[in-house]
Amino acid sequence: MPSPIASQHVPTSRVDDGPGTGQLHRSLTLGNLVVYGLLFIGPTSTMGTFGVLDARSHGAVALVYLLATVAVAFTAWSYARMSQSIPRAGSVFAYATAGLGRRPGFIAGWMLGLDYLFMPALISLILGIAANRLIGGVPVWVFTAAGIVVMTLLNLAGVKTTATVSFIMLAAEIILLAVFVVAAGVVLAEHGPQRGWLSPLTGSNGFQLAGVLGAASIGVLSFLGFDAIAGFAEEITGSSRQVGRALMVCLSLACALFVIQTYLAALLSPTSPEVLAAHPEQQGTAFYQMLDSQIGTWMGTAVTAVKTIGPVFSAMVAQAAVSRLMFGMARGRTLPRALAHVSARTGTPRNAVIVSAVLTAIIAVAAAIRPDGLELLSSMITVGAMVGFLFLHAAVIGYFLIGHRTEHRARHIAIPVIGGLIIAIVLSQAAHLALVVGAVWLAIGVAMVIAQSRRQA
Repeated sequence: MPSPIASQHVPTSRVDDGPGTGQLHRSLTLGNLVVYGLLFIGPTSTMGTFGVLDARSHGAVALVYLLATVAVAFTAWSYARMSQSIPRAGSVFAYATAGLGRRPGFIAGWMLGLDYLFMPALISLILGIAANRLIGGVPVWVFTAAGIVVMTLLNLAGVKTTATVSFIMLAAEIILLAVFVVAAGVVLAEHGPQRGWLSPLTGSNGFQLAGVLGAASIGVLSFLGFDAIAGFAEEITGSSRQVGRALMVCLSLACALFVIQTYLAALLSPTSPEVLAAHPEQQGTAFYQMLDSQIGTWMGTAVTAVKTIGPVFSAMVAQAAVSRLMFGMARGRTLPRALAHVSARTGTPRNAVIVSAVLTAIIAVAAAIRPDGLELLSSMITVGAMVGFLFLHAAVIGYFLIGHRTEHRARHIAIPVIGGLIIAIVLSQAAHLALVVGAVWLAIGVAMVIAQSRRQA
């Protein structure tokens, strides 16, 4: 008996939802999607959070990322199932609309937009701060705005151009990590570890489950961005299964990179988890201090250089993702139809890219001139993504058990429920400010739905 999923595929190359819309160009391969996902996540993103997780997990920081990967895998499975059945731009908006209805679909897309819209602003601000440290005479907001201009021009050039540039930048980060692994191996061979060989998996002074689970709830956030792959479903050259495969490959590679980095860093770290816990001001720079003291300042300088340039390309992928979300919602008539316009020359949602760039610039520059701008933007991202993931899991249940029959009912209930519970736990750990911002954003979205319903009545 043929799978009911296979029979539901829509040939997305023929999708056309009215005047003003067009088709996105199919030019992305499986490898391109994986590169996009890894670049958005950031192969070196653990360097900034190493100290925090090392302290909270009592040294079992590599185990934290193994558990975080398992936790995120449930969400990746839900993305894979829905992207295979609903291979359209718009990601969670398209999935929730298909599984739950138009109004829940809008709210799902609206909440995920909080993540996708503020993520490039946050990354651009990080770029501005890093560049300002190298060239102190230029204000942070100038570097921030310049970064947004560069990534916008790249996105307007088309997905093949951004894919090529993304590959080059990702290769540079992977080479940097390879150099770190080799250098760390040499130091360990010559001088031995600062902690026990198994301590990154078991803890430096005994295993403490509560600390590891608490750290894993934070470690999950390191994977934010892998889901952006689903937004390019209409631009892949192969079947709709490519998106699901790319998600799983990206997740597996990110897990390997994160575990290897943190395992070696924990072995080499001269500062114990107990000291980091007692002195939280040292947590943010723990990884870099380890590089300086154990490998050499040359390694720290190389990392700083790459992490100054890298955010431009991570923000580029983030901007591409939010433009696809806007495009999908506009085509579904929940955002202005002008955002559904596709450039005939490049096959990109040009208007959506430009609008997202303007919004990103406003948000990022406003944050750049505030002393607490970085903290404020960071708090706005988590809640939107987590609520979007909750809608995703609910959409799987609604789509396969209510709207479309499946031979694997238990699987399509158990996995989304477990994934939803994990996301709910992570959401409960969010900062108070993040929850307040998320609630306000949700209220605005609900108000828009109510207003639209009254206009249609």
